[in-house]
Amino acid sequence: MPFKRIYLVLLLIISFGAKASMILIPMDESTQQNHLKAYGITYWALDKSYKVNWLLNYRGGSFLLPDAEEIRRECQIRGVSFEVISDSEANSILDDISSPSQNMENVVLEKAPKIAVYTPKGKQPWDDAVTLVLTYAEIPFTPIYDEEVLGDALLLYDWLHLHHEDFTGQYGKFFGMYRNAPWYIEQKKEAEALAAKLGYEKVSDEKLAVATKIRNFVIGGGFMFAMCSATDSFDIALSAEGVDICEPMFDGDASDPNYQSKIDYNNSFAFKDYILERNPMVYEFSDIDTTNKRAILPDNDYFTLMEYSAKWDPIPSMLCQNHTQLVKGFMGQTTAFYSDKVKSNVLVMGENKQTGEARYIHGTKGKGMFTYYGGHDPEDYQHRVGDAPTVLDLHPNSPGYRLILNNVLFPAARKKKLKT
Repeated sequence: MPFKRIYLVLLLIISFGAKASMILIPMDESTQQNHLKAYGITYWALDKSYKVNWLLNYRGGSFLLPDAEEIRRECQIRGVSFEVISDSEANSILDDISSPSQNMENVVLEKAPKIAVYTPKGKQPWDDAVTLVLTYAEIPFTPIYDEEVLGDALLLYDWLHLHHEDFTGQYGKFFGMYRNAPWYIEQKKEAEALAAKLGYEKVSDEKLAVATKIRNFVIGGGFMFAMCSATDSFDIALSAEGVDICEPMFDGDASDPNYQSKIDYNNSFAFKDYILERNPMVYEFSDIDTTNKRAILPDNDYFTLMEYSAKWDPIPSMLCQNHTQLVKGFMGQTTAFYSDKVKSNVLVMGENKQTGEARYIHGTKGKGMFTYYGGHDPEDYQHRVGDAPTVLDLHPNSPGYRLILNNVLFPAARKKKLKT
């Protein structure tokens, strides 16, 4: 009997010891074989009601999860590198992170955010870098468009993405180059039909109504992430409320005389003092964007991520987590923002000081937050209409795409009392 009791106690100790472990998903450059899918694992774990620790500035912004067989299996299936560590090793890491001398922080992620992507019906995943990376990382999202937004569907979501969109009603300023292209003619016809269906005489009026709903979503506590032309066109649409900035080929009547003087920069989220591009033949909205005046070779095109105090500024620290501070640049209809056009209360989190460009910015509006990221596709330097889609299997460790996924996970931590 004594021997049996000893055997049972030993069995319990061994069994308990086997369970007393954690899974570390490292996010440094040398260890993680698929950074992008690692975010998908983290989201999946949150969706399964596991709590996740995001270890800011520890090995590239690693994730610490409870040890569970199904998490190990998912990592193996998706090709994500992980390490099983003991409870004592995990506690040692957390103790080290908590030290005042370390620029690191442990942020608990509690709930998988509900994600909506603003995109028209029939849009292909590769038309939008966020849709592309969410699909690749296996993070679920719901496509929504004007009808859903105007029908208050945004109330169902925590996070909204806007990409290659024109909220000014000028059809992306594609008129000069593509006015005779079948796709342009068809898209214009579809936009006009949708506006009429929703009760608006002009596409510009309908898009302003959509932009206003999105603004209210952010003010009410939502998180908005925008890339490419959705960034400046959204701000311009809000600042031009009640002002006709569209030329006749866009809306059938003349624009307001001296409309520039009527622009209200107070209504913009991020930008100030910009001059609108009046010529309908020019593929540009305003002088916010740097695309047409850039004088930098592709091989030299990089931007630097800012470094923040993880303990005192956890929000920008989360949004800038990466395995490198130097990120390859990429172009888009809106490539980057002139730094002097960015409002002083908006954080510039990524910039190219040489060219005076802000590439990655973040701000607060009401109870919510927004992030603007210039460019179209982080792994396609100069994406053009009709180009082949990016294959993310070739770029599983993309620093540029990691910035998008930082924003996807960020709302999971919003319920925690953050210092900023």
